[in-house]
Amino acid sequence: MRTHTPRLSLAMLLIASLTNAGLVQAQDALANQEVTDVEQPYDQDADGEQRAKKAGENLIGQPGPKAVLTTLEGDALDLTKLYGHKPIYLKFWATWCVPCRQQMPSFQAFQEAHGDEIQVVAVNTGFADTAKAAAGYRKKLGLTMPVAVDDGTLAKVFNLRVTPQHVLIDRSGRIAYVGHSDDQELKDALQKLLTDDGEHPAPVQDTKRVSVADDALKLGDTITGLTVRTLEGKTLDVARTNVDKPLGLVFFATWCESYLEESKPETSVACTRVRENVNKLSQRDDIEWLAVASGLWTEQADVDSYLETTEVKVPVALDTDGALFREFGIQQIPSVVLINGQGKWSQLIGPQDTNLNSAVTTILAP
Repeated sequence: MRTHTPRLSLAMLLIASLTNAGLVQAQDALANQEVTDVEQPYDQDADGEQRAKKAGENLIGQPGPKAVLTTLEGDALDLTKLYGHKPIYLKFWATWCVPCRQQMPSFQAFQEAHGDEIQVVAVNTGFADTAKAAAGYRKKLGLTMPVAVDDGTLAKVFNLRVTPQHVLIDRSGRIAYVGHSDDQELKDALQKLLTDDGEHPAPVQDTKRVSVADDALKLGDTITGLTVRTLEGKTLDVARTNVDKPLGLVFFATWCESYLEESKPETSVACTRVRENVNKLSQRDDIEWLAVASGLWTEQADVDSYLETTEVKVPVALDTDGALFREFGIQQIPSVVLINGQGKWSQLIGPQDTNLNSAVTTILAP
């Protein structure tokens, strides 16, 4: 038997060709969509720069603050005496900060090349850090610029949001630049500072010289008029004005357990231990709990992501500008502040303290 092959007309051939072409285009579009949908690798440098720029939006052009930095040697460095005479380069950093470590060689090179023309200061944030650690780090890297440890005062003034965070103050005494990356933009900003004659000195901010530590609550103080709003929108009475139940405030960072796992493992372990312990303690109905997340490297989306991947059984508040951390003078994480039913700050549990359970028992005792 002979098999007959039907003949296609020219019109039918054209339709078939266009159909095939459409299929190819659709397949290409789908492939491109799949590429677009692939999650892009996290760019910490770009993220840090974006956060730093956002933090500095309202600082650029403002007069520099009245601030006296104390170096590791105990020397006083009065910024106000430099305004109108010499530009200033403040680099906020921490020993656990990986990009800080990466940038330090070029930071030191700048000090060696221009230390006589511009006042360079390495400002350790003091957050999850100590003067001893900063001194050891300086020795290891051979840093020759002054090194100071902030108590939270400068972090408040310069709206610290990331590490490192560069703050440049021009010769006239005005804040000229805030950034994160060690890139061409920073180099250009530094060069501008070096060549600017600063003919018009800026007025120094009309604020008294005071450390945030002077206004912070102290262990044993009775708290008054302090409330915190949780992420769920609930207003929590920290002062226990209308509540006779003790309160535990857990100061932490959303990145403590993950990011610090390699750069500062002992703190990472402590954050995990405290979180798990508080989760168990939260099952009691005779004490309230609130986890207070630091605003350093943290925005609302970061907290949301943390809560999606980490078991947290207590309410959470984001301390965006660090006000609550400063209120209690908290620099180390994790720290637990225990407040009794009368609003008195009764206990402070530090990162390496393992007596949280007994402290809770004590505060609940009649």
